Amino acid sequence: MSTRADDVKQIAATTVESEERLAACVDALAASARRDRQNAASVVAAVARIDAQKLVPYGTQIVEALEVPEAQTRWEVLDALTELCAFDSRVCDKAVDGAEGALFDEDSGPLRLAAMKFLCRLGSTTPARSDKAWGLIDEGIQCYHGDLEFNEMLNALVDFSNGKLSPTVKEELAERMRFDSTNGKGILKKRALVIIENLESK
Repeated sequence: MSTRADDVKQIAATTVESEERLAACVDALAASARRDRQNAASVVAAVARIDAQKLVPYGTQIVEALEVPEAQTRWEVLDALTELCAFDSRVCDKAVDGAEGALFDEDSGPLRLAAMKFLCRLGSTTPARSDKAWGLIDEGIQCYHGDLEFNEMLNALVDFSNGKLSPTVKEELAERMRFDSTNGKGILKKRALVIIENLESK
């Protein structure tokens, strides 16, 4: 029996090969019906995982989809933008405000996690972007420390620590992780140690 995830992957595999289908899918991010927006966002996120470069012409529309009310559309869009950072980080800069709202959404853990992943990916691209994203990332670390999604947030922070960070961000991230590297347990301690090692090796 196929799952919804399998169906989305199949649709994405055909959509990525057709400019017409891809354009229609991105247009549907602004549809009037919530379900249509959610379905479109799921496919756009899956397309991004297959070939994010195909989404470059639609970057602005994808960013605009962060303004819709439902959490699922926004987290799928943030997942797509996370992949798009490697190909068009400038358009992704326009998503920071939307990501900030998502990061502090009180009702959706997956949305907060997607926002953290996006901010870490975008912030890792240049020292200037690391400075811009760091305040939000740091606040997220403090707000969600110990939450269900925090282990996955730590994985995003590991990637962030390998990025092109400013000296200030490196220093402050290392300081933020120092407590967990000494007093944490299990995955938390291991990830904190990896982050500090990454920062100190540069």
